[in-house]
Amino acid sequence: MSDLTLFLKKKFFNAFWILILLTSCSSSDLERNPYLPEFSFRFQVNLNLPEYDDLRYAGGSVLIPQLGHKGVIVYNTNGNTFFAWEASCPNHAPSSCSQVQVSDFIAECSCEEYQYNLLTGQLLNPPEDVETLYPLLFYRAEVRGNSVVISN
Repeated sequence: MSDLTLFLKKKFFNAFWILILLTSCSSSDLERNPYLPEFSFRFQVNLNLPEYDDLRYAGGSVLIPQLGHKGVIVYNTNGNTFFAWEASCPNHAPSSCSQVQVSDFIAECSCEEYQYNLLTGQLLNPPEDVETLYPLLFYRAEVRGNSVVISN
C-alpha cells in the first residue's frame, strides 16, 4: 500500500467520525422556552451612575425595564459577579401579572406565586401536578471596569 493511499484512508476515516459526531449532536435535545422567544441585545450598565447604586453591593439588584420582554434584572452576587435574568415569568406567556418582583435573592411571579432563586434561576416552589417548568431566562453579564455589559 502506498503512502498516498494510507494517507487518504486515514483522512477518510477521520472525516467519517467527525461527520458522525456532528450529526449525532442535535439542537432538538435543547428544550427552548415556548413562552419567551429569544432575541439579541447588548446594554452597558455604568456602575458610577446613581440609578445603579443598588448594584454596588452584594445582594443588590436593579430592574432595567427597556430590555427583554418585561425587563432584565441585574443581580450582584458577591460584589464582583453579576447575573442577569429576564424579568418575565418563564412559565406562561407574558401578561399583566407576569413581571417578577425581587426581594433579597428571590424573584416571585405574582400570577401563580412561583419563586425563583436569583443565584441559579431555578424554580424554588414547583407544583407537583406540572411536568415541564422552566427556570428564569439567563442573559450574559460581563464586568468591564466600572460597567457591566448585559447581552444575549
